[in-house]
Amino acid sequence: MFLSTFEKQLDAKRRIVVPQEFRALVSGPFDGVFCFPSIEADCVEGGGKALFDRYTGVIEELEFGDPLRSALETSVLGGMAKLSFDTAGRITLPEALCETFGLTDWVVVVGLGDRFQIWNREAFQTHRAAQRDLAREGLAQLRAQQRAARLGTSG
Repeated sequence: MFLSTFEKQLDAKRRIVVPQEFRALVSGPFDGVFCFPSIEADCVEGGGKALFDRYTGVIEELEFGDPLRSALETSVLGGMAKLSFDTAGRITLPEALCETFGLTDWVVVVGLGDRFQIWNREAFQTHRAAQRDLAREGLAQLRAQQRAARLGTSG
């Protein structure tokens, strides 16, 4: 699993050192990662072949010609870059991805289990605060529902 959060610096050639823990998770048919514009947030999403296969599976479940299938094909497959590691464990992010998400200097690499995200550092600080608030509210609601269910079944 991709875990933790790392701050990394992009060099002048848009290269970033992928955390060793992440590189170890994606060893397989090629030595690198798949990256594309995230669908759920304003960042780059990435992962190994397992993530690629997961998205492909979701796409293939939809009928050919389905607007959602077309949107996913365009967003994920059409935006995807296959990025190989160099000898120092770096990948070179495509210029288009860097421009789209304002990745110029310091970035944040965030592990999300089966995938990771690469964020502009300031944008991630805002996103993380909003996600923490959402998680607190959602967990409080879930606990309240669980309490209500227990009280309803014991009475």
